[in-house]
Amino acid sequence: MDVLERGQTPTDIITREALENAIAAVATSGGSTNGVLHLLAVANEMGVDLDIDDFDRISERTPLLCDLKPSGRFVAPDLYAAGGIPVVLKRLKEAGILHENAQTVTGKTVGQHADEARETDGQEVVRPLDDPLKATGGLVILRGNLAPEGCVVKVAGYERRRQTGPARVFESEEDAMAAVRAQGIKPGDVVVIRNEGPAGGPGMREMLAVTAALVGEGLGEEVALLTDGRFSGATHGLMAGHVAPESVRGGPIGIVRDGDEITLDIDARRLDVKLSDDEIAARTKDYRPPDRPAPAAALGKYARLVSSASLGAVTR
Repeated sequence: MDVLERGQTPTDIITREALENAIAAVATSGGSTNGVLHLLAVANEMGVDLDIDDFDRISERTPLLCDLKPSGRFVAPDLYAAGGIPVVLKRLKEAGILHENAQTVTGKTVGQHADEARETDGQEVVRPLDDPLKATGGLVILRGNLAPEGCVVKVAGYERRRQTGPARVFESEEDAMAAVRAQGIKPGDVVVIRNEGPAGGPGMREMLAVTAALVGEGLGEEVALLTDGRFSGATHGLMAGHVAPESVRGGPIGIVRDGDEITLDIDARRLDVKLSDDEIAARTKDYRPPDRPAPAAALGKYARLVSSASLGAVTR
């Protein structure tokens, strides 16, 4: 009723500045790669100009300050006890990153909420600006000949910045899981899981089971993984998700074969397969997605209408 009385609408709140604040909050907290999908979709719905590279730009200037699981020590109730999200906003404002005049549903600006933060004495969940966990945020966006439209990597909680290795290609999450259980993945492998994107899944399932199983096998620091599907916030390790275009829409991830040399390079912002442009074009021309059972009516319609993950996997 308070919002109605003020005549406040979603377009007053969901602005470019507010979305940039949200991206900074994901970056400083080591949040999930799903934040990229969701915020791109929100921006699309509201007609706000936002693209996938904005996430890399904002994360690069935002320090990682929240010591939260899965990579850190604390969980959400600990953050609440430390003073909650207002403390995070306070840090972003201190860093000069927060667009403090952005409106919120309370009728106050986000900067006012930052000023009202009550930080618990001695809390260790949200680090001070002069002692960040890392100088930059938890998300990076890679491009390259395997991800012309981009892909998303969560870098909070681990130090590996590059890996080159032979591809181990799987046409589904289930196939990859079977290989992990059979101890068929070796140190140095780059696991490729395709046909799990917005249209190919359909629905873009998260690859949490496979990533957790790799960690369980002691391979979390020895292999890399890339997929046109997505990840859970609990994912740990060098993993590139949302690879776009996805395989069933002609993306280069569809033409990778076992043994192809793949390089995932965080600092260079690149995801590449060691193939010539001519070879990629020839394989793309011949590529056919594997036969899979037709999805049910609603998912079939979704698969026909859904856009690339790089656009937020919104329907058109």
